[in-house]
Amino acid sequence: MAQCCQPHFDSSFGALSDATRRGVLEQLGRADTSITALAERFQMTLTGMKKHVGVLERAGLVTTEKVGRVRTCRLGLRGLQEEAAWIEAYRQLWSARFDELDNVVEELKLKENIDGRK
Repeated sequence: MAQCCQPHFDSSFGALSDATRRGVLEQLGRADTSITALAERFQMTLTGMKKHVGVLERAGLVTTEKVGRVRTCRLGLRGLQEEAAWIEAYRQLWSARFDELDNVVEELKLKENIDGRK
């Protein structure tokens, strides 16, 4: 298993750890929008939404552009492919371990049935 040595993993997973930020990413996946519209949609203050967007921006998941008085947000250029691959590797590891555990349980059940008949 490869060690997690990607420096951006902490910022990515930290950004994704909050439900509001995940919701912002979902919203931006549909269309670019302003921070003001995001704040209204999530029923929070503009300052609060700016903080959430800042976290997403530092993680490279969102970019913003100011045109006049409006700051528009869009999905960033960096996707989550490396994070998804890391998660998949651990999913496979745990799946294999649970398969092994299933085999042990089945062997114990068989042995119990055989011992019970004697």
